[in-house]
Amino acid sequence: MGGTPERDGGQAEPDPEQRRSAGAGPAGAGADPAGSARAESLTDLLGGRRGAIDATLPPVAFAAGWLLGGESLWGGVGAALAVGAVVAGVRLRRGDRPRSVLIGLLAVCVAALIAVRTGRAENFFLIQVLSNAASALAWAVSIVVRWPLLGVLVGAVLGQRARWRRDPALLRGYGRASWVWTATYLLRVAVFVPLYLGGQVLALVVARVALTWPLVAAALALSWVVLRRSLPTGHPGLRHPVTSAPVGPPR
Repeated sequence: MGGTPERDGGQAEPDPEQRRSAGAGPAGAGADPAGSARAESLTDLLGGRRGAIDATLPPVAFAAGWLLGGESLWGGVGAALAVGAVVAGVRLRRGDRPRSVLIGLLAVCVAALIAVRTGRAENFFLIQVLSNAASALAWAVSIVVRWPLLGVLVGAVLGQRARWRRDPALLRGYGRASWVWTATYLLRVAVFVPLYLGGQVLALVVARVALTWPLVAAALALSWVVLRRSLPTGHPGLRHPVTSAPVGPPR
């Protein structure tokens, strides 16, 4: 869906080296596990910069081809597909999951197909608009049903499965922090929809770039602050869910 931490919205999946380090253990030899866990941020765990940048390249190429071709739809589509294929190849070489790479390339192909079939350049961004709306809904619903997606993502990276849900403090913290990500998708929708309806192709590209990695970076930082402040004093951190009695008074 559109935006990070999922891959194709600027919302990005962990880089390969970050997945390896996340699975290596809570701390190195002789280190304090609790201290390591508290120092480790969501940016460390989820990464996302590479994926967010990768996601912006095909739309930028589309706009460049569209402009250089005299607002030629085929020029934009050809440039986007070429850059999308190159990005997919680079991602495979650096060890990204083939399924994730295929989904990203497929999204570019479908966006190009919609633009060509409708004859409207702005429709290249239709999937982005719809995916962000769907993501906002999915994140909000996940919080309401007490399966906040931020916890699902971090739990998957840390190999915890659903163990984090048995820690009331983590469950509450992930729920609060997930609202930050819900807000990012709503912000994108609020910006993209008027530009899409107005046929503002270049403005859509600028908004796509501005609301991808910069917004993801801000969401990672803010949601980490919200999550950290939601944990009680003495909590051992994200890597160590507390499934028994609370370890200390709430902050």
